[in-house]
Amino acid sequence: MSYVFFMPTISYMGEGSVKGLGNEIHSRGLKKALIVTDHVLVQIGLVKSLTNLLDENGIGYVIYDETKPNPTVTNVNHGLKVLKDNHCDFVISFGGGSPHDAAKGIALVASNGGDIKDYEGVDKSKYPQLPLIAINTTAGTASEMTRFCIITDEDRHVKMAIVDKHVTPLIAVNDPELMLDMPKSLTAATGMDALTHAIEAYVSTIATPVTDACAEKAIELISKNLRLAVENGKDIKARDNMAYAEYLAGMAFNSASLGYVHAMAHQLGGFYDLPHGVCNAVLLPHVVRYNASVSEDRLRKVATLMGVNPHEIKDKNPADLAIEAIKKLSKDVGIPAGIKELGAKEDDFVTLATNALKDACGLTNPKQATLDEIIEIYRNAM
Repeated sequence: MSYVFFMPTISYMGEGSVKGLGNEIHSRGLKKALIVTDHVLVQIGLVKSLTNLLDENGIGYVIYDETKPNPTVTNVNHGLKVLKDNHCDFVISFGGGSPHDAAKGIALVASNGGDIKDYEGVDKSKYPQLPLIAINTTAGTASEMTRFCIITDEDRHVKMAIVDKHVTPLIAVNDPELMLDMPKSLTAATGMDALTHAIEAYVSTIATPVTDACAEKAIELISKNLRLAVENGKDIKARDNMAYAEYLAGMAFNSASLGYVHAMAHQLGGFYDLPHGVCNAVLLPHVVRYNASVSEDRLRKVATLMGVNPHEIKDKNPADLAIEAIKKLSKDVGIPAGIKELGAKEDDFVTLATNALKDACGLTNPKQATLDEIIEIYRNAM
């Protein structure tokens, strides 16, 4: 069987790496950017670091800062209007997964026409999006370098999974200096999101030796650095290691795809407007439990990568050890214990499970589920 590996054309990494963007933009003949971000990043002054850089290099821009934590069809439509009204010829997303996904939707529709809803599913577009530069300020989603775009359809209360090679950013930037002021709760949620990416890619039905190598290193780095980054947000080494970890996890799932954790978390996020990383963190051990019967060897490796003594694994179920390690990390960084705490209601499980089974992310889960089995996973996660 043949496989395809997806990546951005260029990635800037490490302290101060964002400063190289001026020459990169000029070399491509780009003139005016639509900056897609959110109110908070503008208010705390972080966006100013970007606009100062653009001003110094004589690059025009206009800011769209209305992106919601779960970006919506409305965000895409409004951002697209700002782009067209101001004659922007490229897009810069600045922030975490939310601005990146909104920017992808805007850039894709700008070059392909129609409505963002037209592109739900896998590779529905015909043309590359407008040039997109994705500058990361969190270490979790890897949206700055993937072909995944998640947009909430407010009418259906569903998160649409748009998986399309044409939404892969042209340039990705992971500068840990931009991540130093990320609050503890966001550091924890995004870090657990990255762990979920790595583990789901690792047990995916289309994993390869290339994606395995990325996933394994990501799991190891997250296990060693997430607690440090949450405890001391100014720890530049921990921030840098988490930036590499989330990027490696993105490299893994960008080509190996994901599984039921994401398929189910998308429904919680779309239905209740909940934070994606937290939903993933809560669901992860329960989906791992469901997959255990077909992923034992992989879960043994996950347990080892997360610090479990190899001698201990000989006498215990490797899935149990992996799950214990995941739960311990999640608890240590302050993730809620269950989805009931997040506001999920059992009366909604049939709707949530029905939609989860339609989500493209579930196609590569190592074990295919029935509706009743997905409902049971939600119930166990309460």
